[in-house]
Amino acid sequence: MARTTIGIVLNGVTGRMGLRQHLLRSVLAIRQDGGLPLQDGSVLWPEPVLVGRSAAKLRAIAESHGIDEENWTTDLPAALARPDVRVYFDAQVTSARVKALQMAIDAGKHVYTEKPVAETLEQAVELARLADAAGVKHGVVQDKLYLPGLRKLARLVESGFFGRVLSVRGEFGYWVFEGDWQSAQRPSWNYRAADGGGIVLDMFPHWHYVLEQVFGKVEAVTARAVTHIDRRWDEEGSPYEATADDAAYGIFELTGGVIAQINSSWAVRVNRDELVEFQVDGTHGSAVAGLHHCRIQPRAATPKPVWDPDVPTTQRFRDQWQEVPDNAAFPNGFRAQWEQFLRYVAEDAPYAGDLWAGARGVQVAELGLRSSREGRRVEIPELGR
Repeated sequence: MARTTIGIVLNGVTGRMGLRQHLLRSVLAIRQDGGLPLQDGSVLWPEPVLVGRSAAKLRAIAESHGIDEENWTTDLPAALARPDVRVYFDAQVTSARVKALQMAIDAGKHVYTEKPVAETLEQAVELARLADAAGVKHGVVQDKLYLPGLRKLARLVESGFFGRVLSVRGEFGYWVFEGDWQSAQRPSWNYRAADGGGIVLDMFPHWHYVLEQVFGKVEAVTARAVTHIDRRWDEEGSPYEATADDAAYGIFELTGGVIAQINSSWAVRVNRDELVEFQVDGTHGSAVAGLHHCRIQPRAATPKPVWDPDVPTTQRFRDQWQEVPDNAAFPNGFRAQWEQFLRYVAEDAPYAGDLWAGARGVQVAELGLRSSREGRRVEIPELGR
């Protein structure tokens, strides 16, 4: 069987997401399974080239996972200059992303990146235009679409289960410790606006592609972004002022009159089955989907509760929902999208989540922040190319 090697620069693998999801569970997992089969019967073999700021960390990762010494470096321009490298991937902090992506595009590399693609809409649009002008292929991570629960939800939409979709209600978040008496679960830069932090910029691009690709185009946003916890402690145990928003309460208006309400918070204690859940209500049925599970209640099986605050209810509402079966094996979501992007590069297979989709996500975040500042509903205009 013919095998074609494709060099991939992975920048930011010393971070948790870059290491676990993109290097270990995606690129190296593809190699462990013998490579990526292509339509012509050949196999695409990803060859990772690790890039980051810490030589010690890169060396340790490379040695732990059998990556040759010549395939890690702190010199991004040198890595991009390699003729065997065809793809650049970015999992750095948001504030460092634009410059690196521009360098990769200028070097003629196809680019794949974590979101948000940039801190501002202007930067995101410029990146998309540069990539188009350079003739390189480009993509943005949209991992939530590949979660089993969301896959099942999309299947329900495609089957017509809901009838006319009326509303989407999402709850996301968990308590991120302040870092004083218990260490924080997230890096401190997430809570400093100057470093590109903030839950709106982090999560609204996620909600945008979920809503856009499963339910319809986002046409307007009304949001309130707040900083509930204004003092936190960094990785060295030093206190700092938290200047970025750590919670956001948004209303998104979609094509066809669908209303989506999504709460995002790093200052909420979880009282739900999963860290993110979406309830979708339609004329013919409803569903609740999380990371892995999805439960439904069709119209014919909908109970008929009656409001009576003086009498305790005897109905067990959660027991009245039916679990949607898997009906398929769901691979790691990050790996599934990596495989889709690599096939896009290697054989021009269909691919939807490009830098323009990433720019629309940044646009929704930017206008959500404007809505919060100005206390009003903001319509979302078309992006000019």
